[in-house]
Amino acid sequence: MMSVKQISEHTGISIRTLHYYDSIGLLKPTKVSESGYRYYDDTALERLEQILLFKELEFSLRDIKEILDAPNFDKTKALEKQIELLTMKKEHLENVIIFAKKLKEKGIKAVDFKVFDTKKLDEYSAAAKEQYGNTKEYKQFEEKQKNRTPAEAAEKGQQMMKLFEQLGEMKHLPVQDNSVQRQIEKIRDFISENFYDCSNSILGGLGKMYAAGGEFTENIDAYSGKGTAEFAAKAIEYFIQQ
Repeated sequence: MMSVKQISEHTGISIRTLHYYDSIGLLKPTKVSESGYRYYDDTALERLEQILLFKELEFSLRDIKEILDAPNFDKTKALEKQIELLTMKKEHLENVIIFAKKLKEKGIKAVDFKVFDTKKLDEYSAAAKEQYGNTKEYKQFEEKQKNRTPAEAAEKGQQMMKLFEQLGEMKHLPVQDNSVQRQIEKIRDFISENFYDCSNSILGGLGKMYAAGGEFTENIDAYSGKGTAEFAAKAIEYFIQQ
């Protein structure tokens, strides 16, 4: 058995986060002492490992809980899919880094924007999430993507990036400026029309991912200018509060 403090030291996850996971039923301690100390056995640690892998793939905590609590959840199959998706994510990020270096060396007209065609990765991710999470949004995404050719999917990706490029040109403005907020509305409407219903809740989650420092941040900033992803996140946060 490991205490919550030992888990925190071992994984780098804050004690506060572990307490939060407990409060939402995502990761319950195996035992709670009379004095209120939480303890975790090997089974709980295995569940935590799954949580961390799904988080790395940018699954929401709600979806992770649904996946892990599903009666048909197969840990071995899930791990195989996670390895496959993480490998694809790694390859995609490496391609984006190469793209950014070429952009720096040769300029925007001399590089190939096909690096932003994440259709294969998106399809795998959506299929995995639909298989385990079974949410309405993932089903909508899968339905719309299956009828698109690779060229059409790439075109949608470039259209999306064009919206961020236009937003990046507004970084000198405050996020509450009407033109900035109209651009956020365009981005939301584009997602709803071409991928899945983008509610304010989902848009807020996307905003956090845009500024999280991972693949989304790299893609947006490489295309639209450094700082655009973080600016988009702040503008979205203001948008959904209105």
